[in-house]
Parts: sequence; C-alpha cells; structure tokens
Amino acid sequence: MTIANAAAKTMTQTWQTLCTRADLVPYSGVAAWVETPEGPAQVAIFYLPGYAQELYAVDHHDPFSNANVIARGIVGDLKGQPVVASPIYKQHFRLEDGQCLEDESVTLRTWKVSFKGDEVWIEA
Repeated sequence: MTIANAAAKTMTQTWQTLCTRADLVPYSGVAAWVETPEGPAQVAIFYLPGYAQELYAVDHHDPFSNANVIARGIVGDLKGQPVVASPIYKQHFRLEDGQCLEDESVTLRTWKVSFKGDEVWIEA
C-alpha cells in the first residue's frame, strides 16, 4: 500500500450540505452542527456578500469565555481582513484562518465552505 492510499483510507472528510443561502444573514453569522470524523461540532457560518470570498466557517466555540457564541459576534474589517469579534470579551478572530488578533497563541478551527447553487456545503 502506498502512502497516498493509506492517507485516502484514513481521511474521512467529506463535503456535506449545511443549509441554504436563504438561511444565512448577510454580514452576520449563523450557527450550525456539522458531522466530523471526531464527532459533531458546532460551526459559525459567516456570509459576506460582495466580498471576494463570501462564505467562511469557523468554530462556534469561544476559547476565552468557553461558550458557543462566535456566530453571534460582530462582523467587521480590521486591516483589510474580515473578522468577527467575540460577543463576550470582544477578541477579534480573522475569518480566513481563525487567528485571534489579540493573542497569537489562539486560533479557531476553520472549515472549507462554499455555495453549490443555493446550498451551503462544508468539508468536514
């Protein structure tokens, strides 16, 4: 067995449908459950129509407050990059890579997400 074949057998990430475009709130976040190889996870989906990248998916769990609230955060732009500010303690996380701007040792998990027609699909 080649290394590529071994990797293909152990990787179980697949694309799955989450919701539709009508379920999203422009310039805001919504929370959703996604099935991962490790079990179900809560994700925060952000829809930014008009941006080069319109969809982002990051952990819904805020590591600073230990609460699932990231989808309720305030979406904005810092230094030309879309961010979400946690609604509890206001740390900013880049939507592109989940990096916390106030504490570089903290990063939210991110997922690939895209539209397929009007459906929102996520790789998990």
